[in-house]
Amino acid sequence: MSEAATEVPAAHVEVTGEGKPLLLLHGWGASAELFAPVVNALQPGRRLILPDLPGFGATPEPPAAWAADDYAEWTARLLERLGVERADVIGHSNGGRIALVLAAAHPDRIGKLVLTGSAGIRPRHGLRYHARVRSYKVLRAVGQSHALPAILRNAARARAEQRGSDDYRAATGTMRGTLVRLVNEDVRPLLPRVAAPVLLIWGDRDDETPLHDGKIMERLIPDAGLVVFEGAGHFAYLEQPARFSHIVDVFLRQAAS
Repeated sequence: MSEAATEVPAAHVEVTGEGKPLLLLHGWGASAELFAPVVNALQPGRRLILPDLPGFGATPEPPAAWAADDYAEWTARLLERLGVERADVIGHSNGGRIALVLAAAHPDRIGKLVLTGSAGIRPRHGLRYHARVRSYKVLRAVGQSHALPAILRNAARARAEQRGSDDYRAATGTMRGTLVRLVNEDVRPLLPRVAAPVLLIWGDRDDETPLHDGKIMERLIPDAGLVVFEGAGHFAYLEQPARFSHIVDVFLRQAAS
């Protein structure tokens, strides 16, 4: 765990039910509440653990910009505090990224892994993207320069804000730096180390984490299978909750091969 994670935020977590532990990790900008449509269907025979990740919901933001491994170690500590030695995990979007890092770093703590619209595959950008990034950095530098008139600094800051992503503009405090660290990570080198059986569920219209990312994960994770939800987007588990819950339930109940 990095020095940025030495002050660990106290978790807001809901634990419900009895049975085999199932940890649900939400995506960026959300909270555990977004799993509500699938909780009842997944509940029978399971102890569901639904934390708000640091910086979201009712859990305070981290003391400094965190990377995925900081979130993974925070999650491992949470399981320890709850007395959970081993859990199955469902991760959506950024929660999937954290789940993958957790599975690679602590294989003994993960039973089975379900990833839906998982983040973690860093896209290869073209020249236009890199030009926009350079332009954004120049505007940020101008906005922070005390050698320039206030009117120029304010105009540069306003233009920089317009060029940032929706998630970046919505983030405050340490979460802006956290977002930058997360989106610049690539989990591909970790995927061959994921020993857990993995079920990948993807919407074929996902424009946040494209289906291509799911196919990369299926290829690089040793024991992975991909299920595609036709017509679904980035929130496939919310768009087709009954189908999602049934497939996940069958997968989690299957005996390990």
